[in-house]
Amino acid sequence: MEIKTEIITIGDEILIGQIVDTNSAWMAEKLNDAGISVYQITTISDNREHILKTVQAALDRVDIVLMTGGLGPTSDDITKKTLAEFFHSELVLNDKVLASVRKRLEERNIRLNDLIRGQAYVPDKCQAFVNEWGTAPGMWFETNGKVLVSMPGVPVEMKGIMVKYVIPGLKDKYRLPAILHRTLLTYGTFEAHLAGLLEDFEKNLPSNVKLAYLPSAGRVRLRLTAKGDNREELTLLLDRLEKEMMERVGEYVYGKNEDTLEQIIGELLRKNGKTLSTAESCTGGMVSHLITKVPGASDYYKGSVVSYANEVKTGELGVPEKEIITHGAVSREVVEQMAEGVSTRLKTDYAIAISGIAGPTGGTPEKPVGTVWISVKAPEKTVAQKFIFGFTRMENITRAAYTSLNMLRKVLLNESFH
Repeated sequence: MEIKTEIITIGDEILIGQIVDTNSAWMAEKLNDAGISVYQITTISDNREHILKTVQAALDRVDIVLMTGGLGPTSDDITKKTLAEFFHSELVLNDKVLASVRKRLEERNIRLNDLIRGQAYVPDKCQAFVNEWGTAPGMWFETNGKVLVSMPGVPVEMKGIMVKYVIPGLKDKYRLPAILHRTLLTYGTFEAHLAGLLEDFEKNLPSNVKLAYLPSAGRVRLRLTAKGDNREELTLLLDRLEKEMMERVGEYVYGKNEDTLEQIIGELLRKNGKTLSTAESCTGGMVSHLITKVPGASDYYKGSVVSYANEVKTGELGVPEKEIITHGAVSREVVEQMAEGVSTRLKTDYAIAISGIAGPTGGTPEKPVGTVWISVKAPEKTVAQKFIFGFTRMENITRAAYTSLNMLRKVLLNESFH
């Protein structure tokens, strides 16, 4: 039987956009790994009536409700009192929670006051989880065979309580199925094209397997999800289905599961003992940022010249001024010279160069906003391609950066371009 969960996040600061709810995404991933399906994610205000109605509705439709937020010591944190009311409980002092709160305060030379002491009062109908990472305890309630767990909204505190108490507790209480994922990462095509290539494959999938298309900045993740009681059988099934998918869309696949383009090119460069430099105009250093996100990138990455102005292209990279005058800064001739210049200046085997019109202004009929030229220089050749990405500035910057990494990957693997 499928066990369904709802995640409820509480906080006006989320609803007004002051903070981003990262808790729900993390919780959903961990629940999924444990074989628990997330049925719905809800964000509500710090309001008694809103909390009461939302909790009742959630318990009516799912087996497990996980809540975060509203457990602080101040007057606007009303979740604990509201849950005590919902479960017809009295708030009572929990000695273990109080001892933990005292210890944490003593370690930080903070005096215990009545507000913080109030954190140790919990509903008498819950199992309290000591918060080793903060002061507000987690609270586990059970009603009519269902579970509700309330946790602090501070991410490090929520994660600690989830890993140490909640996930193990749910595994003990429920007989959970296995939920396995297999993801192929593609670049250089679009969702509808992939769907066409996989149409017959998708129609013939077993009933316990689903295929999802997840597009983002020129990339499309193809995620297979299989559910069942036997993990080994599911693994073999996904092995077979992944092979069938590769036969249809393999030419667009650059990696699997948690791979990243920046990690893949790093592995290829390190394996071959080669070095890389970058020359960026419209991307303003984003390619450099992506590359250096990978630990150990200093093994193969020398550095970058962010040649945003034309005088930097000519003065630092040696691009002849006449090339810019004749062809424009956004052209094959200029990006090839940029790649050659940064490779020579930083003495690297490979180089990436990018120049484009990120927008929203600067476009012309001949070179509209989103026009980007990218060049990759290798020891034996230099390649360049023109792209027209989109209309928004960040979309153009992001897609240009990732496209340059994919071009380098293809050069390193001696693959053809689409």
